[in-house]
Amino acid sequence: MKKGILVLILAGFMFLTAKSQQHLIDSIKKELQQSMPDTNRAVSLMRLAIDYELVDTGKARLAYQDAIRFAKSKKLKYNLGRIYQNMAFLYSNSARYEEAIVILDSAILNYQQSDHPRAAKMLASAYNDIGGKYKQINETEKSVEYYLKGISLLEQTASAADLVTPYCNIANTFGDIGDPKRQNEYAYKALAAAKKTGIAPKIFMACFTLANAYVHTQQNNLVMAKKYIDTAGMYFDEKEHINSPDIQVSYYLVRAQVFRQMEQFDSAAFYFKKCYAVAELYNYSFGKAEAQLQLGGVSIQQKKYAEAEKYLLGGIRLADSIGYFNMLDEGYRYMSDVYAMTGRYKEAYEYYQKYKDVSDSVTSLDAKKYITDLEKKYETSKKDQQLLLQQTQLQRRKTLIYILIGAAAALLIFSFLAYRNYNHRKKLQQQRINELETQQQLTATEAILKGEEQERTRLAKDLHDGLGGMLSGIKFSFQTMKGNMVMTPDNQHAFERSMDMLDSSIKEMRRVAHNMMPEALVKFGLNTALKDFCNDINQSGVLQVNYQSIGLENEEVEQTTAVNIYRIVQELINNTLKHAAAKSAIVQVSKKGDSFSITVEDDGKGFDPDVSKTGNGIGWTNIRSRVEYMKGHCDVQSEPGKGVSVHIELGAMEN
Repeated sequence: MKKGILVLILAGFMFLTAKSQQHLIDSIKKELQQSMPDTNRAVSLMRLAIDYELVDTGKARLAYQDAIRFAKSKKLKYNLGRIYQNMAFLYSNSARYEEAIVILDSAILNYQQSDHPRAAKMLASAYNDIGGKYKQINETEKSVEYYLKGISLLEQTASAADLVTPYCNIANTFGDIGDPKRQNEYAYKALAAAKKTGIAPKIFMACFTLANAYVHTQQNNLVMAKKYIDTAGMYFDEKEHINSPDIQVSYYLVRAQVFRQMEQFDSAAFYFKKCYAVAELYNYSFGKAEAQLQLGGVSIQQKKYAEAEKYLLGGIRLADSIGYFNMLDEGYRYMSDVYAMTGRYKEAYEYYQKYKDVSDSVTSLDAKKYITDLEKKYETSKKDQQLLLQQTQLQRRKTLIYILIGAAAALLIFSFLAYRNYNHRKKLQQQRINELETQQQLTATEAILKGEEQERTRLAKDLHDGLGGMLSGIKFSFQTMKGNMVMTPDNQHAFERSMDMLDSSIKEMRRVAHNMMPEALVKFGLNTALKDFCNDINQSGVLQVNYQSIGLENEEVEQTTAVNIYRIVQELINNTLKHAAAKSAIVQVSKKGDSFSITVEDDGKGFDPDVSKTGNGIGWTNIRSRVEYMKGHCDVQSEPGKGVSVHIELGAMEN
């Protein structure tokens, strides 16, 4: 009776929603009949398509096509990106994820070509959307790659509120591939961002993501899982989330899993059933399939095998119809367990074969032996049925016990093999993800260093050719004036002093331009540029620098590598000049094969070597960035009052 009342109330809500959507559609149609700017018309056409989604998906698709044609004709790249991004939801809601990915690729392309101020933020949003679609089709590596792209952009352009959902998404993805460290890292980032906002739904989402991390990972910390799911419950309101079935489904699934791990099976079943009710109301296929499969698993733990079979068959049928293969393997495994535990070995064998085909993770001889054992038990059980009719009740119980013990042992062997192979796949996926992150960091560093050198070159040229020419012209003009003027001794003295100051200014300007991009480095190479730099320091009298080079004579060093080595030496000597109070220093640069070695030592007052690793000064930050970019490492030896020795080894740069 209660179930019937619930359905009637929810059906009434859906009717009101559809009615209100039709009212919005009529309003936008009237709005489109009026004259308006092109950008406003593109937005209105997109809103019309979005409002059609809850009423008629066919009309929604046609409305999106009209919006796309108009935006293309007016070359509205930003609006076109938004239309494509919203259109992708229409396809993903029907589990047509490959088509949604193609549409999102079009959105990304248009955002990249747009100069709209919000284009970068929307590009990040599209990256996160496409990451979710790849996760749905089990392409986890691409999912993580696009999530990282989106997060990288958002961390530069967006507020904390915009980062909560992407952090939660990638945390859950790391959980799927068995990386609890990364899962917790991003889940706690999500919680920190959510707390900054103070927005209840954001805090709710971060808390249940953390609960999910603790209940599903190898940590299996039920105390922490219960803590965070209870905290999430404080921010969860069914009325506020009534239009967000995915949020409701996720919350109920995680809460049910916490109770299941705590072996409170009745409470677990209660929340799995609530999850199914919400998913059924919104025809949310993922929620319905997952809820039924998990209810089957709980029923197995309660030894309610008939009930488990009913739930599992329903969940498997739905997951199979829409291609949720990551659920099917679990469903098939549960069904094999049910039939094995109830002595139906033919069905157990058939479902194990289905599980094997879907998961494609069991290839060892031990797994094949398990299949053979199931086949033999199936054949043996047919003969035993004839004998059981002639035996006593006690003998039947003994036979059943022996069979169950054998099946349990075989299942344990299979579980061990499956777990071992699963861990192997996780390691391969994790290796690929680490490579992607490293490549992303190197690319960013390369862009920064190249941009910095280009700006230095431009400024040096402007100073030398522009300001230098002007100052030289002024000096020439003054000298010409001097020959045509009669001056008093005082004026003569002031004029000579001004000319000296002008000469000093020209020398200082040339020194600055030379430091920013020394001509010797460009014209004569690294070895000559370093010699000139050290000679200039020696001539100043502030510090005596002894320069030594090994293997650099007549060697042509690639431009990017030469610039980075020159800047590292320049920064280290500048640090000595500013902070060391040293009298002398040694600079040694050597080349062996494709590798370089740099050593800079001074007899100054020294410092704490940890400063070079953790300090936030611009000098050491630049040195670390250049060393990391060139795949090298840096060793700093120093004690207060005993000088400093810095040794850097650099690998070959890739062109």
